[in-house]
Amino acid sequence: MQINIQATNLELTEPLKKYIELKIGGLKKFIKGFDEGGVLAVVEVARLTRHHRHGNVYYAEVNLELPGSMLRVEHSSDDVRKSIDFVKDRLQREIKKYKETH
Repeated sequence: MQINIQATNLELTEPLKKYIELKIGGLKKFIKGFDEGGVLAVVEVARLTRHHRHGNVYYAEVNLELPGSMLRVEHSSDDVRKSIDFVKDRLQREIKKYKETH
């Protein structure tokens, strides 16, 4: 599985990049039955606004391209890591649903 990471209005630091690769890369075990070379995860993390410091100001989105389908999950939170964790968990459930129907 290939992982492409994009950051919008947010500095993509090395620790954040490794965190994303660890969490989203952990989904590899759920897509073992597919051609892993053809699976692409496009991850976008963003800071929605520079004016606010509280509330849901961080955003994470993952578009997972599987053979014959694309799964998309997004979430906003007060912490970018919380958003990434939520997206990973939701994507894990979506992959299981996909495998049941295909």
